[in-house]
Amino acid sequence: MSRRHVPALAAFPWLGAGLLLIGGVVLYPVYELVRASLSRYSITGLRLGDAGIDNYLRVLKQPALGSVLANTAIWVFGVTALTVAISLALAQFLAKEFPGRRVVRWSVIVPWAASLVITGRLFTLIYDYYHGILNRLLMDLHLTSRPIDFLGDDRWTVPSMIAVGVFASVPFSTYVLLAGLNGIPGDVFEAARIDGAGAWTTYRAVTLPLLRPALVVTVVLNIIYLFNSFPIIWTLNERNPGFTHDTTITFMYKLAFKSAEHDVGQAAAGGIFNVLLILVAVVAYLRAVKWQEAGT
Repeated sequence: MSRRHVPALAAFPWLGAGLLLIGGVVLYPVYELVRASLSRYSITGLRLGDAGIDNYLRVLKQPALGSVLANTAIWVFGVTALTVAISLALAQFLAKEFPGRRVVRWSVIVPWAASLVITGRLFTLIYDYYHGILNRLLMDLHLTSRPIDFLGDDRWTVPSMIAVGVFASVPFSTYVLLAGLNGIPGDVFEAARIDGAGAWTTYRAVTLPLLRPALVVTVVLNIIYLFNSFPIIWTLNERNPGFTHDTTITFMYKLAFKSAEHDVGQAAAGGIFNVLLILVAVVAYLRAVKWQEAGT
């Protein structure tokens, strides 16, 4: 064995734990998902044999697929856009010096640290038609004369879920953008002031371009997270029958455990489609923002 191969082999013991973790947590579940998507299962979950691409075809023939994809697009785009806009403002505010800044920064991270199921349940109580504090506040302020069924009225269900998604997503996004702001040299802003640039011009022409790497990371992670965001959607939407307000992730769960067929294979095929949709969305975004330039 040549000497140049010795350092490479010597590195394997140090990489072994990480490789085993990747294999057990990522590669093996992917293999099982693909295998399940190509299999037939009984209503009790027993594998009956190969199904070929039948499960994929059956998913594509689902009557509710169109509305599920529309809900997913609205959910992902709506939460991501609002999260980024709010996080940019919060990050800009938290980057400034002011009394109690440390306490404010700690408080911002609390919604992200809480369990998403707990967050969902909390907003279920806030949105409650009869006893929810939000309805009480709106009526006390005379903004509405009667309670609003935030989670039962089709006009309000998706916007209400988006609001909770933004609430849960803003803390992480804020801290990513805050880290990006802190990484911008102060000399750049000083040079802009010397050149006579105002606050808005400095933010648009200096701050935002230098924040591009942090913005790319924020948007990509939010897209991936929101496509797979099961707890919030399920907790808020579990009382509604059918697939009217479901996204792809809850749609798959219902196919496997809530539909009359209890079809694990079809749900697994839906999972493959969900991964492909995430890849398409991420690649489309990266191409749109020319991510190579974001790192320069």
